[in-house]
Amino acid sequence: MQNHFELFGLEPGYALEPERLEQAYRDIQARIHPDRFAHAGEAERRASMQWTTRVNEAYRTLKSPLERARYLLELNGVDVAFETNTAMPPQFLGRQIELREALELAQAEKDAGALDRLRAGLRGEKKELECALGDVLDVKRDHATAAQLVRELKFLDRVDAEIDAAFETMEE
Repeated sequence: MQNHFELFGLEPGYALEPERLEQAYRDIQARIHPDRFAHAGEAERRASMQWTTRVNEAYRTLKSPLERARYLLELNGVDVAFETNTAMPPQFLGRQIELREALELAQAEKDAGALDRLRAGLRGEKKELECALGDVLDVKRDHATAAQLVRELKFLDRVDAEIDAAFETMEE
């Protein structure tokens, strides 16, 4: 069975051209979309649905920097162990506490400006981690370090989602 990169005709790697992924995704969808098989037999419709599901999953995985890194590690036999490996460097643990406290304060004060500043800083940190992941995965091939960075990125993604939720509760 093809891996996600092969499915889209891409070289396995963290750095990829989003436009190439998008174009390959659209090309495949045009060929296998269930609407094209509306008048086909049951087996063909079922196969089209299965392929569509697989292509959508592969696309979502490769489009997300976090999931793409996790998937590359998986292809190399490395389990990121989100649930079981919670060990983090002390510096990052301190940063987690700072982010949580800033988020709680902004929520308590219903301070949209503070949430915006927190998000901007967080997104900058995420970009730095994504650049580091590209180097560690594609150049250095240091899977242990990459797994650590993926766990850190996962945490930052969670905080980003919590900021979204905080904005939503402020709007209510």
